[in-house]
Amino acid sequence: MTGRPRHRLAAVVLAACALLVTGCSGNDTTTAPPSPTSVPRAAPPPRTGVCHDLGYAAAARPTGGGRKVPCSHGHTAITYYVGSYQPIQDGHLLAVDSTHVQTQLADRCPVQLATYLGADQDALRLSRLEAVWFGPTLKQAERGAHWFRCDVVAPTGADQLETLPGSLKGALGDSNTRDKWGICGSTSPSKADFTRVACDQKHAWRAIKTLDIAGTRYLAKAATDAGNTACKDAASVEADGALKYTWSFQWPSRAEWDSGRRYGYCWIPDAG
Repeated sequence: MTGRPRHRLAAVVLAACALLVTGCSGNDTTTAPPSPTSVPRAAPPPRTGVCHDLGYAAAARPTGGGRKVPCSHGHTAITYYVGSYQPIQDGHLLAVDSTHVQTQLADRCPVQLATYLGADQDALRLSRLEAVWFGPTLKQAERGAHWFRCDVVAPTGADQLETLPGSLKGALGDSNTRDKWGICGSTSPSKADFTRVACDQKHAWRAIKTLDIAGTRYLAKAATDAGNTACKDAASVEADGALKYTWSFQWPSRAEWDSGRRYGYCWIPDAG
């Protein structure tokens, strides 16, 4: 999910084991060669299309990823992409939750999610579908596993994940399913009791556009004014010639901003 606190720097130090082979000198005496040392196999990579029963807290962890379940049963995550990461930096082998490794996953999984869902960046941001990612455990990494797994989830409420259908491939490329996964609001985003809800549930407002916010301080007046102007223009298009229309520009929350999210939402009334 966007902005999850998963960047914990940790280095993996591997102990190198050397076999000392000594020879005995003598007239006719030799030593037998040592028996080969068995090397544990690396854990096989995950497979795409697999469904998982994943809790909200587990979605923020760098390893694990819940238990596998049949996609015909209740599940909250679907693996849509599997890749490999570079674990070495400056000659050191890093843990999967290191900043270096997690940055690689954070760059690749969202891009692959857009492809999987059939969406551009704005359509993906305007949906409740998000990418989460997992790597091998410490023991698996020590045995040579350097894969990572990207899952799609749909956060709902404060600390829950929604049950998903068997597949979401191309879900945002279809107008019917795109509406189902859209972001709507219980009331105006300017009100204290505002909450985000699914657009296929009862709602009062709808997010129609996202705006990048970069190179400024949080809640800066100039950026707020620019956001309001852009959202007014977007609302005018949606109003289809109406002289009166309402809109709202919403900054990311403080927690979202601190975790790196640099875009806001344009909202319009949309009773549903």
